[in-house]
Amino acid sequence: MKSKEHFHGSDLEKIERIYGIKKEDITSFSANVNPLGVSFRLKKTLAEHLDAITTYPDREYRSLRSCIADYVHTDFENIVVGNGSTELISLFIQITHPKKALIVGPTYSEYEREVSLGGGRSHYFSLTEAKEFELDIPTLTEELSHDVDLLILCNPNNPTSSIITRAQMREILDFCKRKSITVLVDETYVEFVEDLDAVTAVPLTEYYNNIIILRGVSKFFAAPGLRLGYAICGNRDLLKEINRNKNPWTINSLAAIAGEIMFTDKEYQKETLDLISSERNRMCKNLTAGEGYKVFRPHANFALVKILHEDLTSGDLFDRTIRQGLMIRDCSTFPFLNNKYFRFCFMKPEQNDALLNILLNPAKN
Repeated sequence: MKSKEHFHGSDLEKIERIYGIKKEDITSFSANVNPLGVSFRLKKTLAEHLDAITTYPDREYRSLRSCIADYVHTDFENIVVGNGSTELISLFIQITHPKKALIVGPTYSEYEREVSLGGGRSHYFSLTEAKEFELDIPTLTEELSHDVDLLILCNPNNPTSSIITRAQMREILDFCKRKSITVLVDETYVEFVEDLDAVTAVPLTEYYNNIIILRGVSKFFAAPGLRLGYAICGNRDLLKEINRNKNPWTINSLAAIAGEIMFTDKEYQKETLDLISSERNRMCKNLTAGEGYKVFRPHANFALVKILHEDLTSGDLFDRTIRQGLMIRDCSTFPFLNNKYFRFCFMKPEQNDALLNILLNPAKN
């Protein structure tokens, strides 16, 4: 194996080939996907709708959009759906043509890629360990005083699991409004936070026309293969442009029906929050009790950790865990991080215990 090999949470086939471990035997603490799997109601009822594939879905997806609107508490006219949030990012960039984007990082690399494909340039505003990777708004606004026309935020942020509160987001939007800066907010992980109302920016779309919020079903609803994403925006002109430029029927009939089922499964949503909250507290308490790691306060379903052992790197730790069938995320490839950082998501108790055993006893594994 090459010593500089790095793996994304979806690289199970690659790991299978290199390590000789069957992908079915790997527990991925890297993918950040709900460990409960897909909605229980969805498993039981989706097959009853199989005949839906014999007809085209509603071109406007009115029923799905209404269901999403009820779920996020907004007007269904503020909702646009797409083939995963990635398609919506692409459409947004194509339409707005940002010349210079400021990305708050370390974060997801797809933002920079899409801006580049649209002919724009990306610059990073660094979250720092000195501030526990929490956003320093006064310093951010200084950076925004230049020729930036797009600000990109992931909230909660990946991989730091830090948040921007709604009050802070309002402050950012007020400043950006005065500077004619559009704000793209990725809320992929927001449903995992303890106090959703204090974090989500969805209510702000009623008052600001310079914000668009992206969400999907990949992480919280454990359905990355469904490729169902949606955006919330109060700028109807922008939404019209997105709808005018997007291909029709990018969401298939079964995915549209599945979305409606998942968004109304309150029992599943509560069980998810209870599990993540409990395991987040337990895992962080156990890791913090030792002397080998610094755990940055997590708000999503994953935590960023710094290795304090002098003779241990994130690459070493990845190798030791994967040989036990457990996959963490080596964060050395993220901007502003190095080979002392790794990320893991919270799984079921027995799976978390297996990971803790390795992390707390790295020399024995």
